[in-house]
Amino acid sequence: MWRKSSRSNSGSDGNCVEIALTGSAARVRDSKNRTTSEVPAPHWAEFINAVKRGDLENN
Repeated sequence: MWRKSSRSNSGSDGNCVEIALTGSAARVRDSKNRTTSEVPAPHWAEFINAVKRGDLENN
């Protein structure tokens, strides 16, 4: 099942990223361009943890 952030509709251009989680990977796609990329589950978890820690913020 594809999901997207509830905040994705707040922009004027309607762009958003959708995610579908499987047991072994996260499938990621742009809502307007349905080409899918697959990220192994451990790498996805690393990415999510980096976001939560603020490691990816611009200074």
